[in-house]
Amino acid sequence: MTAIYLAESQEQIARCFSVMHQLRPRLTADTFVARIEQQRCEGYQLAFLEHEGAVAAVAGFRIMSVLWSGRTLYVDDLVTDEASRSHGFGTQILGWLRDFARNAGCETFSLDSGTHRYEAHAFYFRQGLRITDFHFQMTL
Repeated sequence: MTAIYLAESQEQIARCFSVMHQLRPRLTADTFVARIEQQRCEGYQLAFLEHEGAVAAVAGFRIMSVLWSGRTLYVDDLVTDEASRSHGFGTQILGWLRDFARNAGCETFSLDSGTHRYEAHAFYFRQGLRITDFHFQMTL
């Protein structure tokens, strides 16, 4: 049985670390909860899919208004545990996020994905997402 929850407590947030660390290897367990809580002040929410008592997928997201697209749910982080892939968990949490966006009155749903994440891109295409922009950045 699977269920998807919003991580509300520090304990729930901490349970998500090992899966999130697979996507964000520079994160440390010592600072993870504090960083999530800091982002929560900026509208960030952390959802997790639980299967048989373990966290199998994690999604960090926020709802914001963007001039060119209106109200959007933006996914900052989305990862399924390596040992739990190909069981439909990514599809489940992505569907949950889309439903959350619709229920929150969002007009669009968006995410960025690293250029090297080919398997993730194939998954996103299968889920109906399309490349609409390029994201540029520089380190300051």
